[in-house]
Amino acid sequence: MTTHIALVRGINVGGNKQVAMADLRQLLAALGLADGQSLLQSGNLVFRGGARSNDELERLLEAGARARLGLETEFFVRTAAEWRAIIAGNPLRDEAKRGPGYLHVLLLKDGPAAKEWKALDAAIVGREVVRGRGTHAYAFYPDGAGRSRLTTALIDRTLRTRVTGRNWNTVQRIAALTGA
Repeated sequence: MTTHIALVRGINVGGNKQVAMADLRQLLAALGLADGQSLLQSGNLVFRGGARSNDELERLLEAGARARLGLETEFFVRTAAEWRAIIAGNPLRDEAKRGPGYLHVLLLKDGPAAKEWKALDAAIVGREVVRGRGTHAYAFYPDGAGRSRLTTALIDRTLRTRVTGRNWNTVQRIAALTGA
């Protein structure tokens, strides 16, 4: 069975979309996904899930969360092997060492075209750095993500897709849950 990681977008942030991790683990079990684990309160899940594609699992989880928890949100699924490749492919290694809490891995629903990546670079007005390819990116927020104008909403709009992110420390902790 394949090990998967699912990141839930926008839950338990600022009092919005409150959901207990126990409820998400129960959702995984109810959907037939095995060995569900969660990390932190921001919706980081690891589970084993058979031969389904990431897209199929995202749709299954989103429909299940809507039906069983009344939760309207998005899930971003990657296999453990894809997660390891994202970690290994980090182009901002120095930044990861210098400030792992300031480096974020962003998962995207769709892979933007080159012109959208260029538009995102042009939209950056601070000291942030973004390097992206395919359906993920790395964003370094040297002054902190909370103070940055490079928000998730701006990234969504500019790249014309939906995105969620986790800082490098969390990315590493999720990898540890997969046994990587």
